[in-house]
Amino acid sequence: MKSPGNKPRAGAVRKSRKGPQVGSGGQGRQALEGKKPTPKAEDRPYHPAGKRKAAAERYEAAGGRGRRPAQSSAPDSRPRRSPKSSDESEVVTGRNSVVEALRARIPATALYVATRIEVDDRVKEALNLANSRGIPVLEVMRPELDRLAGFDSVHQGLALKVPPYEYAHPTELLDRVIGRGQKPLFVALDGITDPRNLGAIIRSVAAFGGQGVIVPQRRSVGLTASAWKTSAGAAARTPVAMAPNLVQTLKAFKERGVFVLGLDGGGDVQLPALELANEPVLLVVGSEGKGLSRLVTETCDAVVSIPISASTESLNAGIAVSVALYEVSKRRAAR
Repeated sequence: MKSPGNKPRAGAVRKSRKGPQVGSGGQGRQALEGKKPTPKAEDRPYHPAGKRKAAAERYEAAGGRGRRPAQSSAPDSRPRRSPKSSDESEVVTGRNSVVEALRARIPATALYVATRIEVDDRVKEALNLANSRGIPVLEVMRPELDRLAGFDSVHQGLALKVPPYEYAHPTELLDRVIGRGQKPLFVALDGITDPRNLGAIIRSVAAFGGQGVIVPQRRSVGLTASAWKTSAGAAARTPVAMAPNLVQTLKAFKERGVFVLGLDGGGDVQLPALELANEPVLLVVGSEGKGLSRLVTETCDAVVSIPISASTESLNAGIAVSVALYEVSKRRAAR
């Protein structure tokens, strides 16, 4: 009902700088109806397929001159990324390990230092050695250093990135030792997969005058960052050789006058009664669970056991090597 004296309302009037506009004029109709269909990939200029289509059109317009654009079997498919090359570099962690690696002039590519690190003599030496050799020193936050070193690794605020370890050849290593006039003393691993055992064995070999460690190429641990860490830097002074075939390597050592002695709890020779300690020796140690393999046992000149308490089933591989090397070095020193 119209009010007396009032004019009829002309409709909603929206005022703006451009002047009055009556009604919506269908401005919200597209939003109500939904979006339009997505254009094809080749019709979108920013899409790789659209760029390929535009390049092909330019090529045709130029009369087929110039470089032909790359074609794809599926024009609307996205280009595949080439797989990244795996970074086989290792990260040596811990202050002692980093300093020893730098002292040995390991070809490192970067030294990572935690922010607000507590500087001691080892940190100062690591920084000085890195700067003198032109190795980049990168200051990173603790979480980033944790990620680089591995969250189960204790890095003590220092980490050194090194390229993959270059293994020596076993017989070439033996030739160098004989050439220096030294009496060979080596340790070979048979089926040991724990890098901490390898690191402990390297440390014992360095401590008791050994010249190297031999690891088989298959079914064995290699010199990883964890082994570097456990060796406390001894891996920088004690070479590690890789044997393509452990049994053949043992036979080659025997041909060169080296006695191959296996370490096993059921050995027929007690370590205190070992008379071959004064001779060139290669000790072979197996895993704690399986021990020495059959072929390796048959190749050994003797299988030596360490007398232990009856309540203890076996010794850890790293500990067994340490005890055996101590006995060999003691006998050699007494002679």
